[in-house]
Amino acid sequence: MPTGFQIGPLFVHYYGLIIMIGALAGAWLADRLASKRGLEDELIWDALPWLLIAGIIGARIWHILTPSASNVAMGLTTKYYLSHPLDMLSIWNGGLGIPGGVMGGVLALYLFVRKRKVSFPVVLDVLAPGLILAQAIGRWGNFVNQELYGAPSDLPWAIAIDPVHRLPGFEQFTHFHPLFLYESLLNVAIAGILLYVGSRFKNVLKDGDVFLMYMVAYPMVRFSLEYLRLDVSNVGGINANQTLMAVIALVSIGALIWRHRPGAVVETGEPKAAAEKQETVE
Repeated sequence: MPTGFQIGPLFVHYYGLIIMIGALAGAWLADRLASKRGLEDELIWDALPWLLIAGIIGARIWHILTPSASNVAMGLTTKYYLSHPLDMLSIWNGGLGIPGGVMGGVLALYLFVRKRKVSFPVVLDVLAPGLILAQAIGRWGNFVNQELYGAPSDLPWAIAIDPVHRLPGFEQFTHFHPLFLYESLLNVAIAGILLYVGSRFKNVLKDGDVFLMYMVAYPMVRFSLEYLRLDVSNVGGINANQTLMAVIALVSIGALIWRHRPGAVVETGEPKAAAEKQETVE
């Protein structure tokens, strides 16, 4: 399967192209939601370059710190990357780790909204559906690279993996669970749920709730799919991604319960731009 195409001296990797398409689709959706919340025009597009840079850096760092079993078998360990720093830039070789990408993006967003004096929880809420949509599209980069597949399978939708991409110990199998597809479809479903809940229950939700729901839903999906994944990231004998997902989901559930406990203060959290616009109308 081809992994890209040549334009003169430049080789364009499908992996990076798909990630960029996902980012633009997610930003478009977030921009639409930002307009409905009364946020300033172009806020999301202004933030996008910073989110992309920080997200990719964070995702790559996470991958380097938690290499998968297949990468370790090939010698692509944390120690290797630290001694070959230029190889850290080859994101198509080994890939990116979504947990680190989200952490890097959220940090960059926090610094960005502080400078723009915009409500951080509100921006998180408008970004959440777009973020999960971007993840859904980006997972197809794993299909191009023939990675992120699960246990051997003879189901009608099982995908064929070329011998060169089969994990050690599974060379005799030809078809495997398409974990990238499962996650992509479930991510689309999560995006739809977040959009519905954010619109249907906007009068009872607090700012930041939609993002917390994302922080529950996606980790639950990722935690569950890790049971089918062959190429896990073990750190100290523990599945790093699965453990982190469990912690994030539980903490986010606890935060939602605490925010909506009986007697909790109801936060309107109306963004500054929207509030000023309302005062003008009155």
